[in-house]
Amino acid sequence: MSEPTPPPMPSPPPSPPSLGRIATVFVTIGATSFGGGVVAYLRSALVERERWLDDRSFLRVLELSQTLPGLNTVNVAVLAGDELRGWPGAVVAALAVIAPGLVAVTALGAVYATYAHDPSVAATLAGAAAAAVGLLVAVTVQIGRRQLVEPRDLAVVVVTAIAVGWFRLSLGWVVLIVGSVSIWLHRPGVDRVAEDKH
Repeated sequence: MSEPTPPPMPSPPPSPPSLGRIATVFVTIGATSFGGGVVAYLRSALVERERWLDDRSFLRVLELSQTLPGLNTVNVAVLAGDELRGWPGAVVAALAVIAPGLVAVTALGAVYATYAHDPSVAATLAGAAAAAVGLLVAVTVQIGRRQLVEPRDLAVVVVTAIAVGWFRLSLGWVVLIVGSVSIWLHRPGVDRVAEDKH
């Protein structure tokens, strides 16, 4: 009589990236991302290339970063770094993502003061702005198709867009009011009650 085959050993969880690797990834993001399109670069690096976060985790980090004061990019770096390696990862990620922009802005600030009225400089900045908008649209579609599947979520997006884009209301007040309503709509137990009704 043959002995029963032992169950396969579970595969060990993936080891967290080193601080050096975190620094390399975030300094690359800081050096190669431009304008508002940085969210697309962050998602591409953290979700698609490095696979440190899945879309749900990235969306959670992004949502939290947008509710905090300060630069959204730095907030994402801090939260993602903390999730990967705790507070040392948060510090390394934040410094790494800031460093390239700090150096570039300091150097280019002096150059821009001299050539600000050059038409080619204005055209370059306009092109960069258009590319940043395109990247924002792309990442919005990539993330939104997974998150914005319910009427209440779409309603929050539409109300926010109209309030800020059409009526030019203060973003702080819109976040405070619409965000509070959104939290109330997603309060614990609401989904279960809706399912029971169906």
